[in-house]
Amino acid sequence: MSIISFKKLIPVGLSVILVLAMCASLNPSTNLVKAETPEKSTFFSTAYIEEADSYNTASDGDLWASCWAGDGNLYAANGDGRGFSLDGPFADIAVNEISGTPPNLTGTTIAHSDEVGQIWSDPQHYNRKPTGMVCVDGHLYLAVQDLNKDFNDVPSATILKSTDKGKTWTWDKSKPMFDDYTFTTIMFLDYGKNNENATDDYVYAYGLDNNWRDSFNDRVQDPTKLYLARVHKSSIQDRSKWEFFTGKDADATPQWSSNIEDRQPVLQDDRRVYQDTFFTNDPKNMTVLSQGSIVYNEPLDRYIYTSWTEYTFEFYEAPTPWGPWKLFLSKDYGGYPWTDTKNGGYATTIPSKFISSDGKTMFVQSNTFMGGITNYNFSLRKLVVEPKVPSTPTNTKDNYSNLAITGEGTTPINKVAHYGNIDYFNNGIRLESEDSWNNERKTKDWWGYTWKKKYNMNKVNYTTGKMFPDGGWFSEGLKVQVRQNHNWIDVTNLSVTPEYPYNNTAGPNKTYTFTFDDNWGDGVRIIGAPGGAVTFTSIGELSVYYADDKESPNTRPFTIGNAEFSKSEGILVNATVGRTLDTRDHEGKETVIFQLWKNDKAIDFVALTKDIQDSEDMTAYFNLEDDLKKYEIKVFAVNSLKEFLANEDAIEVLSNELTVSDTE
Repeated sequence: MSIISFKKLIPVGLSVILVLAMCASLNPSTNLVKAETPEKSTFFSTAYIEEADSYNTASDGDLWASCWAGDGNLYAANGDGRGFSLDGPFADIAVNEISGTPPNLTGTTIAHSDEVGQIWSDPQHYNRKPTGMVCVDGHLYLAVQDLNKDFNDVPSATILKSTDKGKTWTWDKSKPMFDDYTFTTIMFLDYGKNNENATDDYVYAYGLDNNWRDSFNDRVQDPTKLYLARVHKSSIQDRSKWEFFTGKDADATPQWSSNIEDRQPVLQDDRRVYQDTFFTNDPKNMTVLSQGSIVYNEPLDRYIYTSWTEYTFEFYEAPTPWGPWKLFLSKDYGGYPWTDTKNGGYATTIPSKFISSDGKTMFVQSNTFMGGITNYNFSLRKLVVEPKVPSTPTNTKDNYSNLAITGEGTTPINKVAHYGNIDYFNNGIRLESEDSWNNERKTKDWWGYTWKKKYNMNKVNYTTGKMFPDGGWFSEGLKVQVRQNHNWIDVTNLSVTPEYPYNNTAGPNKTYTFTFDDNWGDGVRIIGAPGGAVTFTSIGELSVYYADDKESPNTRPFTIGNAEFSKSEGILVNATVGRTLDTRDHEGKETVIFQLWKNDKAIDFVALTKDIQDSEDMTAYFNLEDDLKKYEIKVFAVNSLKEFLANEDAIEVLSNELTVSDTE
């Protein structure tokens, strides 16, 4: 038997009747089906998506299902808007021609309304919405569904064809190709320009049943299964020629059937997000499979499915169109309200045209008009990934090299960043504050980093952010974990100084030093139960070290760290100068000396003077033409340039001395 989940906005009396009826019909011996969730991907070492849209166009509408045509243009269909012709009529559906690449995109609307499909259901309650587009052999094909005007069910869908790049469209006007709520959210597999990366003569399409996303009022069953179909590229509008994936045989060869009832999902994800919240009216307890896009990333030889919920983006990858699909990133943008610098959205798509030549940078299109902001145009944000490659940790002990800054491909990770200020974690400024408020009753919270390679480490400095009446601290179980082979492992012999209090006296902007046995990983995080009435934590800074406990700690007011030596028609040296924890203040300006040495003799220097309040990145350049391996640069801070020039032996040194040289 099937059990419908009545989880949102049900009158109390009705809910009692439903529960009694369901309980009366249940057999105590009934075996409940275990929820299925996909494996976590190990393909990428890091994955990062921007906190908000970073590129907007002069356009109007949402959804923007698209394909890259042979003429080099992107063709995209929007819902409810004027498209790229802002002086044109409002339409429930429109097709646009988009030229250029970010950040230089222009477009025009070329068809709209009844020129682009028909409404099969009651037009008082339904309208047309684009869900997928594909360019094949110079023609465009567009999947259009009937979506209820309250967004909670999709009974039918069909496919349109254009032989003149979107100006005119044809379709079977007698009946939809798909109905009865089956396979009615259709997303074509994007194989690049004019489908040129296709591996055979089939066009592949993915489908969801019942609705385009979680049905908030449970009129239909929420989609938790992604299905796959194929059809020869010459017969895309002939429903009888479609075949549906039914599984794989013993040799892992995909099997197909013309009977849609035989279909089996290529991806099933029964997860629900935001099940326990502090709000009552906004959507909650949502499934995670929704209308997005599936694109083949040719440089990485990977298939990417972009999905979403009301508050999150969900990203999956697979080596073949039929899987296995694995989750590689779940990005939480938090509950409402949102801001212009931190927001999610719906109908996430990745146009193949904008994938970088190495495949590591993609652009995600999404829209929203919720949470107090409006992002209702063709807009993009970057998704940046780094494929995992084998590595061995080789970094040596160094009290002044903060891996949060010097580590390759440092990527901040967290449950959620309330204001989207993830750069606060490792910019050296401990007086700033980000927090994890998201209106969700959380049991775990974390802040950390992942890298593109493995590092040795044994020390983490965590600086809290602001404390609030209802949260900002950890309530219990705060610990450090390192990521090894994509699993998070507790470190051993963990100690913290000073003792973390697990209440609002933990901050604001107090630093706690966690030390532990030498360990390694390509990620690190602090994790624990969030505190306060609305369960969130805060952060000002998180630094990571492979420290040498045999070296005496720096007790001077400033610490020189993270020095980098680079060659650019000479020597370029970058270093971070920051305040040393628990040391005396220094009034006025300080002078940082970059001193050039050759053959154990100081021959030149660059002096930079500034009143350093927290942390500063400083750079010096030496114009040299001979063998750069003969040189080294010593970096340190002094009270003033005048004192340094007057008598180097008697000057007041305000920091440790850090030496850098060409090690290549």
